[in-house]
Amino acid sequence: MFEINAKLVNELRGRTGAGFGDCKKALVEANGNMEEAINVLRKNGAASAAKKASRQACEGIVDTYIHNGNKIGVILELNCETDFVAKNSDFKQLAHDICLHVAASSPLFIAKEDVPMDMLEQEKEIAAAQAADKPANAIEKIVSGKIDKWLNQVCLLNQPFIKDPNKTISDLLTDHISKIGENIKIGRFARFRIGE
Repeated sequence: MFEINAKLVNELRGRTGAGFGDCKKALVEANGNMEEAINVLRKNGAASAAKKASRQACEGIVDTYIHNGNKIGVILELNCETDFVAKNSDFKQLAHDICLHVAASSPLFIAKEDVPMDMLEQEKEIAAAQAADKPANAIEKIVSGKIDKWLNQVCLLNQPFIKDPNKTISDLLTDHISKIGENIKIGRFARFRIGE
């Protein structure tokens, strides 16, 4: 049996961002083979997408989707770290899937942080007015719940993916970051509908 030392585990941690225990298990399973251990981590989803999220994503593609009948169209900028990944068929399919999702789900923002404070305050006022007849000690919870629900409806990253409602768009990105091995970010999008 191959001996797994701390130096090898730390090297794998540095390359993947996964935890010490996960790296050690992967190296044992891969008999000390670094590349195979990385594949084991990716298969298990333990490679840290969070570490990759801090890396700059300056490459990528602009993708479009026009819905049947030519009444709805989407333009999406999807970013990655290298031109090599931007040409990858999995990356292109991800961009297409997100375009399709935007066409169907009409998000207004990419993330919760993108929602303007005045719009958030307005939604809180509406939620508070709707809960006005409830007991005073319950109003804050009701408003908080309504705001969370609203944010999940209008923020792309929080929406359930139309092809797999058990995953959010954020989960979809994380899966592809683990699979492809690079940071992936939605740069921006625009959704057009005739008459809007």
